[in-house]
Amino acid sequence: MIKQDDKNNLSSSPLRGDKRGAVLKIGLIREMKTPPDKRVPLIPEQCKRLMEMYPEVEVVAQSSDVRCFTDDEYRNAGVSVVEDVSDCDVLMGVKEVPKDKLIADKTYFFFSHTIKKQPYNRDLLREVLKRNIRLIDYEVLTDKKGFRLIGFGHFAGLVGAYNGLLTYGKRYKLYDLKPANQCYDLKELKEELKKVEIPPVRIAVTGNGRVANGVIEILEEAGVKRLSVDEYLKGEKTDGAVYVQLEPGDYNKRKNGDDFDLMHFFKHPGEYENNFRRFIPVTDMLISAAYWDPNAPVLFENEDMKKDDFRIKVIADITCDIKGSIPSTVRACTIDEPVYDYDPWSEEEKPPFSDEKNVTVMAVDTLPGELPVDASREFGEQLISGVLPHLIGTDGDEVIKRATIAKDGKLTKYFEYLRDYVE
Repeated sequence: MIKQDDKNNLSSSPLRGDKRGAVLKIGLIREMKTPPDKRVPLIPEQCKRLMEMYPEVEVVAQSSDVRCFTDDEYRNAGVSVVEDVSDCDVLMGVKEVPKDKLIADKTYFFFSHTIKKQPYNRDLLREVLKRNIRLIDYEVLTDKKGFRLIGFGHFAGLVGAYNGLLTYGKRYKLYDLKPANQCYDLKELKEELKKVEIPPVRIAVTGNGRVANGVIEILEEAGVKRLSVDEYLKGEKTDGAVYVQLEPGDYNKRKNGDDFDLMHFFKHPGEYENNFRRFIPVTDMLISAAYWDPNAPVLFENEDMKKDDFRIKVIADITCDIKGSIPSTVRACTIDEPVYDYDPWSEEEKPPFSDEKNVTVMAVDTLPGELPVDASREFGEQLISGVLPHLIGTDGDEVIKRATIAKDGKLTKYFEYLRDYVE
């Protein structure tokens, strides 16, 4: 909840400078990335609630015909719908803002996809610096212990696991599931799962965070049985589908032979090597749901995929790191065309379901957008409870400060490591 102290400190917010008593104007910008995303940072009811909690804060919505809530739904909640948002103090979106649409000297919130030095967004960050924009990235909003405060990860896991099961059924012509984006909400998606019987497929899930929790929720809903690591590695035949959840210590090991140490792994990923190979001969489907540091070991190499014991035929790569920990993730797919085949021998993408020797890859980087209403509602609640008090108040815990990538035309100290990336 937003505390009374935060309300009292509204006029001293670091975003507002010396504009004491002035309205802090937040604009919800339309999504302009192609294909457009239907999600929103705040749903209409949340905008109304926020303005009631903070009388000096005004929220407006830029007119949009693609978001999952209509302009009229925002108007009915008391939110002004406008075309021009250049008079707003803070602009909030979801996906990256096209370079030519950035407004100079503003504070922006969006997922910039730059913190891993992604080549395709280098010019975006350069433009942010050039236009003197304060960029705050949702992905790095954390509490004092370093845990993320906000994200669409839970819904990425839900939809990613569902799409993985859908893809497996299509590849082997075993069953059909309605695409997730054709389901009205999560309730309907789960009802779809009850209509099919999952065959005895063996599934390995990496990760133990929000994304992985969403994956497990769907697998349990589909009646997939959980096994321990030891049980799974035995590879014994089972009556139904089974899965194993792998934590970092299960698929990484110290190069020097010492015991795995999670915090040490986070700080020194380069001192570890791959330990995933032991799962390859007993796994039919891989669901990648773990954050991957580019300095950490990959799950496997392309050469591993050519070996006779490489059993994995379907990969649902929710993390969608292009040419990252999984060599077959060569590009991100779209919601309308979510899969492709990968030929390990030619190392090329092929048409989906085109050859048994190929591995079928589901790698959509906008998975939560398939259930935009539910995903936006959950995201907005996290924003109101965990982030906005620090945005509007004094940010005593430096939540906003730690997530600020650029300010005053410069990289902040937390993101100085990106200097060679932008230069």
